[in-house]
Parts: sequence; structure tokens; C-alpha cells
Amino acid sequence: MSASRCSLLHWQFDLTWSLFEFHLERLVEEDFLWEPAAVCWTVRRHPDGAWRPDWDEAELDPVPVPTIAWLTWHIGWWWSVTLDHACGHAPRERTEITWPGDGERAVTWLRELRAEWVAVLDRLTDADLDPVAPFPWQNDPEHRVAHMIAWVNSELMKNVAEIGEIRMIRASSA
Repeated sequence: MSASRCSLLHWQFDLTWSLFEFHLERLVEEDFLWEPAAVCWTVRRHPDGAWRPDWDEAELDPVPVPTIAWLTWHIGWWWSVTLDHACGHAPRERTEITWPGDGERAVTWLRELRAEWVAVLDRLTDADLDPVAPFPWQNDPEHRVAHMIAWVNSELMKNVAEIGEIRMIRASSA
């Protein structure tokens, strides 16, 4: 059997998302802001009411361990910007994308991003995978749209694994 490149990338995304749903369905509100280490990145409510992530442009040593809230913001940030590029919209800046404020709304946000991404995947043809990717390599001719989609799958899989690990550590240490 020969699968198209689009169907293979879609299958890989669907597999990763099904693993994510396993964790999303088991998260409780207290999981999101639980700090798993002394050096930690999280999201914080600012005086204007917006929830903004901890961030530093430099590579920190030690690397801060993220909270699940931070990771859900992180997924929402890179996925929103990728969707901006994929849909021909002006990409938002990292600072424009804030965390929704609680776990339930964060999960809803991620599921909405998933629906938008599936719509992008559903309309692609194999020929659509060949142009130069607009993101995250800023139009590097070595990277095609297929690379961008594979990157989304990989980045999501990595973040899902991190969320799952933090969730399980919190559950087993309670």
C-alpha cells in the first residue's frame, strides 16, 4: 500500500493528538500551575489580568522546568503562529499570545487549535507540501511546507510527552 505524503503526515498528527487526549482527559485544575522543581517556568497573572509566561531570550543554566500551564501556553503560541503562516495571516508576536487563565479554558483553546490545524491538513494536496516553508525557518529554501507540518507533529509530540511526564510525577507524588 502506498500512502500519500499528506495522508502520512495527517496520520502522524492524529496519532500524536490521540496520545495528547489521553493526558488532557486526565488533567485536573491543580495540575496546571503545579511547580515540579525549584527552578521553574510558569504563567503569571499580570496587573492587566492577562496570564503571561515566564520567558528569557538567553539559554538559562539550569534550564527551568516548565509547568503544565506554561507548556499549554507554549503549544498555543507556536501553533497559533504556525496557523497564522499556514493560513496567510500576519503572524502574531510571542508577547501577543497569552494563557487563557485556567486549565479548562487552556484545553478548550488547544482543541480549537487542533480543529483549525486539521482543516489545514484536510485541504492540502501533496503538491502543497513542496513550496518553501514560511515558518519556523523564515523561508529557508532547504525547508518545505512538508517540513513545517512534520515539525508541528514533532513539537507537539515532545510537548505532549512533557505534559504527560509532569502529570504523572505530580499524581505519583501526591
